Amino acid sequence: MCGGDEAGRGALLGPLVVALVAAKERDVHKLTRIGVRDSKLLTRRQREMLFVAIRDMAVEVKVGVIEADEINQAMEDRISLNELEAVHFARLFDGLGSDVDGLYLDSPDVIAEKFGARVSMYSSKPTRLSGKRGAGREGTRIVAEHKADARFPVVSAASIVAKVTRDNMITALSKELGVAVGSGYPSDGSTIDAVRANLHNGELMRHVRMHWSTMQGIKQTRLSSFEP
Repeated sequence: MCGGDEAGRGALLGPLVVALVAAKERDVHKLTRIGVRDSKLLTRRQREMLFVAIRDMAVEVKVGVIEADEINQAMEDRISLNELEAVHFARLFDGLGSDVDGLYLDSPDVIAEKFGARVSMYSSKPTRLSGKRGAGREGTRIVAEHKADARFPVVSAASIVAKVTRDNMITALSKELGVAVGSGYPSDGSTIDAVRANLHNGELMRHVRMHWSTMQGIKQTRLSSFEP
């Protein structure tokens, strides 16, 4: 069975990371036993330790990175974040070498099942949606649910892999740019300060989601400060 989740969906700065973790069904209970759960309930150190254990225990781990420039282009093309995320999950799923009986996804869609349908549509593998009858019943069963990261250990594992990968990328970005960018989220004052102070820093700004309302607010505040 396989679980999928993301990290960085609501961030202002940095990538959106998606991850899949495939494990033998008989081994899934081991994930719970070592402390795997929703990444938001764990400290960074706990996540990093579990990250190593998950990679050792899993049959396969796949990670995809959606950079800010791809998100910005999607917004300009009126492609929703849900759609973009579904495309990337489908790519990861298609890249799995293992036969997967069930794919469990944490759904960002208001109607949870719609996200599973999107992933199924973009995948080149035979799939069937949970609860659907009739044609297309062969193939991997896709289950997309809200709070799946709290219900299914393989989804929890994927949330940890995605979160650790993104955190490491943000740390590397801060070192590369020589700017303390914080966590990258709008709720982080360090992130807001870094963006506000570097609006003309092209290297940093290419990692910013320009169409987010938070970014529009920062630009407007900056412009108003120059008004007589």
